[in-house]
Amino acid sequence: MDRESIKAGVYRVISQVLGIDTNQVAEDQSFTADLGAESVQSVELMAGFEEEFEIEMDEDEALAVQTVGGAIDFIAQYVND
Repeated sequence: MDRESIKAGVYRVISQVLGIDTNQVAEDQSFTADLGAESVQSVELMAGFEEEFEIEMDEDEALAVQTVGGAIDFIAQYVND
């Protein structure tokens, strides 16, 4: 799966979980500082990413990812493994 496809899926999940438009999401944004995600939403985002991409991520490593771009790169490791 190419990076643009992963990016589209990540943006879609962020939009659904955080209730914002995908046009408001950028790769350099922090989930908490810029997008306002709370700790419960961080877990929901991780679950959404797992469902979207049909993968199972290491929870501690996934929750350590702080930015949208970081999430795209992190998920790419699982999808393209």
